[in-house]
Amino acid sequence: MEEYIVSARKYRPASFDTVVGQRALTTTLLNAIKTNKLAHAYLFCGPRGVGKTTCARIFAKTINCMHPNENGEACNECESCRAFDEGRSLNIHELDAASNNSVENIRELIQQVQIPPQTGRYKVFIIDEVHMLSTAAFNAFLKTLEEPPSYVIFVMATTEKHKILPTILSRCQVYDFARMTIQNTVDHLRYVAEKEGYTVDDESLNLIAQKADGGMRDALSIFDQMVSFTGGNITYQQTLANLNVLDTEYYFRLVDHFLKHEVEPCMLLLNEVINKGFDPGIFIGGLAAHMRDLMVSRDEQTLPLLEVSSAMRQRFQEQAKRCEPRFLYRTIKLCNDCDQNYRTSRNKRLQVEICLIQAAQPEDASAGRRPKTLAPLFNAVQTASEGQQSVAAANTRQATPTTLNVPSNTAANATGNVAANATSNMAANVQANNTPTYTPSYTQPGKPATKEEVQRPRLRTLTSFGPSILHPNLNEPAKTEQKKNIVQTDIKDKPIGKLNEHDLRLYWIQAANMLPIEHKAIAQRMEVMELHIDSETHFTFTVNNDLVKETFQEVLPTIIEHIRRGFNNHAIEYAINVSKIDATQKIITKEDIYNKMVEHNKAVQLLKDLLQLELV
Repeated sequence: MEEYIVSARKYRPASFDTVVGQRALTTTLLNAIKTNKLAHAYLFCGPRGVGKTTCARIFAKTINCMHPNENGEACNECESCRAFDEGRSLNIHELDAASNNSVENIRELIQQVQIPPQTGRYKVFIIDEVHMLSTAAFNAFLKTLEEPPSYVIFVMATTEKHKILPTILSRCQVYDFARMTIQNTVDHLRYVAEKEGYTVDDESLNLIAQKADGGMRDALSIFDQMVSFTGGNITYQQTLANLNVLDTEYYFRLVDHFLKHEVEPCMLLLNEVINKGFDPGIFIGGLAAHMRDLMVSRDEQTLPLLEVSSAMRQRFQEQAKRCEPRFLYRTIKLCNDCDQNYRTSRNKRLQVEICLIQAAQPEDASAGRRPKTLAPLFNAVQTASEGQQSVAAANTRQATPTTLNVPSNTAANATGNVAANATSNMAANVQANNTPTYTPSYTQPGKPATKEEVQRPRLRTLTSFGPSILHPNLNEPAKTEQKKNIVQTDIKDKPIGKLNEHDLRLYWIQAANMLPIEHKAIAQRMEVMELHIDSETHFTFTVNNDLVKETFQEVLPTIIEHIRRGFNNHAIEYAINVSKIDATQKIITKEDIYNKMVEHNKAVQLLKDLLQLELV
């Protein structure tokens, strides 16, 4: 019975022209051999299974060939080539640095370097996994590597270039091997299948190439595994079952549900995938890759980035035409966020389900704004009466501006009420008319607030002097100008107000809560700061030091503008005082306390003298 040899060894390249996917490197090495410009040390870097050790062996065989052909390749007929093929060549030495990484092993290698070759021109030392050498071994190897005998060439291979000492890298010619592309792997697997007489379809070869992740040795190992499983007749479904890979058909179906805003089928499809034994984290990672493939399928320029078969590429293009770019970007972002939070989530399945629900919702729903129509969750729909009530409530909020009235003793609780009213007005306007409007509400001095208004939760937002967080279009110049006109229209008929403690405190706290988040420290200081009214149009407040004063001056223009609008009085001014610490204040000591006690009661001193006490 003939001895079985795995495909990775049986079809290992024996010449430079049979090396797959490394044409630039093999051409460089061949030209160096033909022109006799050989370096004394080479370093081959790259991922596993891409041909580093194979190219090192071919290089060692070729430079010792006695009769190379016109292309510079070995003749495979001379004594040196036959000795290499039969494994009895004394000019080629291979060292596994993973198991021979000590200083003693390097010393033995250095002793072998001193012996010239008996046949051939060069002694080639191939050191595999050279990054496994210890630091002491590297240092012992430096001098020999820098100035070896003329007949010695070192070829080192590693998968982790960053672990090599810089002093070693500077003494070598470095060659970086590329990962195998999907197409290169598929072509080589098809060549092996034809040689062996196996039948296999392109989808199966693409799946094996993707599973190999750029390694040709891994691809050949998986190919042998599939041959044993199928008996030489490899099909796509058998490959899916044997490799435990999720079928792409699930992702095509899922995206179709997303485009139709169907939530329930998405949840059922996820349940089907989990019941087949697939981890939800692998599922969401595959969905992100599928959305990425759809994104690159929309443009002919990026279509080469899609490494699939021609039939699958056509299907990706057809589905990509029905997907808007914003939908693709948003779904990729949702999948990426879900993948990042998956490991730390306590309910991992719920994390994935939330991602699918958000992806199936219309775009406005996931952007934080209420959409015109929400997709029903599990066939749950609103009744007609609920819909009419919500529309009526929105119209009521839009038509009637809310006036905030807060008594002086609840000024801190009233901070966010104006912001909350502005938020509700804005949301109602956006929902009803799909046109952002801005309707500020100001408190009339002297009018107490109701209990419901005082207990309303605080909400930090931005007002007319900053960008809107409720609708991004308000940041446009035209919308900003429209917003200013609305503010002026609302306050032009309001009487000019005079400073009073109640209203000043109210507008001050409102401005504090409307500051951006980067000024949170200033807002906290403002909530406890005391304000002193000097006149009807002037007030003063005090800060602790000059540094706080400089920080306040960055935001004071917007704060004062808010107060002026509240009073409808642009003549209001302010002054900042910096508190001074009395540096001459005497520190009270224990002796001072004792003397004070003696002044009030002479018996204290008598007691101290009788008991012979001392202050400690």
